[in-house]
Amino acid sequence: MLLKSPWKPRLADTEATVAERLVQALADDIAAGTLETGDRLPAHRELAWALEIGIGTVTKAYAILERRGLVRGVKGRGTFVAAYQARQGTLIDLSINAPPPILSHRALARSLMAISRKVDADYFTLYASPAGHLEHRRLLARWLETLGLVADPARLVLTGGAQQALALAFDLVCGRDGVILTERLTYPGAITLCRHTGLRMRGVAIDDEGMVPSSLAEALDSEGTSRRRAVYVTPTLHNPTTATMTLARREAIADICRLHDVPIIEDGVYGSGTEGTPIAMLAPERCLHVSSLSKTISPGLRVGVLLVTPAMECLATTALQALPFSPSPLSCCVIEDWLANGTIRSVRLELKREAARRSELAKALLADRTLVSHPDAYQAWLPMPREEADMFASSAASLGIAVTPPSAVMVAPEESDSGVRLCLGGASFDDLTRALSLLSGIGRSTRPL
Repeated sequence: MLLKSPWKPRLADTEATVAERLVQALADDIAAGTLETGDRLPAHRELAWALEIGIGTVTKAYAILERRGLVRGVKGRGTFVAAYQARQGTLIDLSINAPPPILSHRALARSLMAISRKVDADYFTLYASPAGHLEHRRLLARWLETLGLVADPARLVLTGGAQQALALAFDLVCGRDGVILTERLTYPGAITLCRHTGLRMRGVAIDDEGMVPSSLAEALDSEGTSRRRAVYVTPTLHNPTTATMTLARREAIADICRLHDVPIIEDGVYGSGTEGTPIAMLAPERCLHVSSLSKTISPGLRVGVLLVTPAMECLATTALQALPFSPSPLSCCVIEDWLANGTIRSVRLELKREAARRSELAKALLADRTLVSHPDAYQAWLPMPREEADMFASSAASLGIAVTPPSAVMVAPEESDSGVRLCLGGASFDDLTRALSLLSGIGRSTRPL
C-alpha cells in the first residue's frame, strides 16, 4: 500500500503557466522544509483532480522538478523529495533592491538629538497641505538640484515613498482604464501596481541603453488614441538590467512622446546627478519625475517625491485631498538636518564606493556567466531564457537564497527571453559573498536538458 502524500496541493500565486506555478509551489515548500527528504508527492491523477488541471501538466511539472534534482521518481512507487543540502540558518535575501546599510546607530542618534533641539512643532500639530509642507518641498527641491533636476517647489508632491509617488503619477496620467508603455523588463513594483489597479501594461523592446525609440514609436502608433496612454521609463540604472541612456537616447524618447502627445513618467530613483540629464529637464511640459531617498540614501527614509507638469498642479492637489500621501514630518526633519550638515553627501559617496565593491564581487564570483552590471547599481542582471531562469531561481531557493524570479520583472509573462535579478545591496557583504559563491555552483547545473 502506497503512503499518502503529506503535501497539501496548491499553485503558486504568480503570473505564469499552470505547470510553472505548480513547480514553484513544490520547489518553495521543499526549500522551506514543508516537504522533507523522502516525502512522497501526490500521484499524477490524484494531484490533477485536486487542482482541477490536466494530468499532462502534472507530468510536465514533475519532470522539471526531477531535472532540477529536487525530486526523484521510483518505478512502481511514485515520486519523492530528493535529498539536497540546504543552507543552514536564515535565508539570504537577494530579491529586494535596496542600498547597502551604511548609517550607524551613533550617527542616527546624533541626528535625532540635533533635530529635537530645533524642530518646528507646527510640523506635528498642524495638517500639511495635500502636497506636503511648503518648507519640506523647498528642501526636497534643493536635494533634486544635486541630482541634476531643477524643480519648482510648487510642482512637487511629497509622498511616503517612491511607490506612492508612482501610483499617483499613473492615476494622474491614465486614470483606471489607460495603458502604460514601458520597457519589456521593468520594475516589479510598477507591474504589481498596474495589475492591482487594472491598468494595461505593454512592453517595449530594450537594448543595452534601455527602451528602444523606434519600438516605442511603433507601439504608440499601434495603440491609437482610444485610451489614455503614458510612457513609463527608467533612463538611469534601469531596473532590472542596469542600462543607462545616453543624452541622445533620452532626447529621442522625449521627441517621440512629444510627437504623439503622450505624457512621460520618469523613474529617477537611482539617479545621482552624474549619469545624464533627466528627461524631465528635456520635456518639462509632459514629464512627471519620480524620485525617492529610500533607494539613494536609506530604505527607512520613506520620502518620495513626484514632480508634476505645470498643467497637473491642480489635478494633483485634488487627487491628494481624496487620498493623502504625505510622508512623516520626522523623516523630512532628518533630511533637513542631513542636507545642512553634509551627511547626505557623505552617505552618497560611501554608497557609491560600496556599490562598486559589490558589483566587482559579483563579476568575480559569477565570471563564468553573462552578467550585466554597473558600478553604481545595487543590482545585477543575469540574462537567460525563461525556463532556465525559473530553474536558476528554484535552485537558489533550495540553497537558502532568494532571488528575483523572472516573472516578477516581465511585462508579458509568455515571452521566452528573461533572466534573474540579483539584488546586491541588502545583504551583509559576508552573506553576499557566501550567496554568490553558492550561486556560481548552480550556474551550469540549472540549464535545461
